[in-house]
Amino acid sequence: MAASLRAVRQRIRAVQSIGKITRAQELIASSRIVRAQQRMREAGPYARELTRAVEAVVSRSSTIDHPLVNEPENVSRAAVLVLTSDSGFCGAFNTNILREEQRLVRTLTERNVEEVPYVAGRKGIGWHRARRIEMAQQWAGFSARPSVRDATEVTKGLLEAFDRPSEDGGVDEIYIVRTEFVSMLTQRPVVARLLPLEIEESSEEPPGGPLAQYEFEPSTETVLDRLLPQYVEGRVFYAMLESAASELASRRRAMKAATDNANDLVERLTREANNARQAEITQEISEIVGGANAMADANAGSE
Repeated sequence: MAASLRAVRQRIRAVQSIGKITRAQELIASSRIVRAQQRMREAGPYARELTRAVEAVVSRSSTIDHPLVNEPENVSRAAVLVLTSDSGFCGAFNTNILREEQRLVRTLTERNVEEVPYVAGRKGIGWHRARRIEMAQQWAGFSARPSVRDATEVTKGLLEAFDRPSEDGGVDEIYIVRTEFVSMLTQRPVVARLLPLEIEESSEEPPGGPLAQYEFEPSTETVLDRLLPQYVEGRVFYAMLESAASELASRRRAMKAATDNANDLVERLTREANNARQAEITQEISEIVGGANAMADANAGSE
């Protein structure tokens, strides 16, 4: 009984230590997510206006001959940028992203298109290495706090591959698999094609109002040469900011659930320890009473 009580108390101490760690992780994520949301909101207007500028240039030009806009005749290779986290303790954040990547891979395989992974985040890098999936490029160390320099580096690698023919190791399409930040409680993985741009003809007015009419020179292609790389970089940077906010929100939620579970387990183990202690005391009292009765019977027999 004493050995069982010691084992329960050891478990209580271990669970309490785990609860302190998860509580600390929850507080850290809570303190960082406010700044992550603020950075995401600050980058939103620039990303939206840059998108509208590209849409305006494309929509006002009847004929555009540009590789970033034209649909390739034969698609054989597609770059897939996967944004995961550098550290764990964030629930199903990385699992959902990697599952969404696998769905995209199945879709590309049905089209006879080869996936070329570009992975950001140590968790995604480790996942691909464990499955012996070769990665074209990999980046790590900035998942929770990305910078413009990080987005520039990632965009440079993607555009260099897009500028090369697929026969020379280039790609025909660029996709991004990221997490969309909906709210503190909801983050969902999404897949979007970055290049070539998807152009849809519509008679409806754009959500932000009529597109501006720009006068530019020397040509549409020259403007797009300068504008579209900035557009891709802006999209990638905003995706990184959304992914960072989603990672912290997911970690905060997962750590809160872990802390609550640890507290519940400590409470249950405490009751179990009290029951074991009470049984031990009852047994000791029974042994004392039994010994006293035996001594009383022995003394009565001797008299």
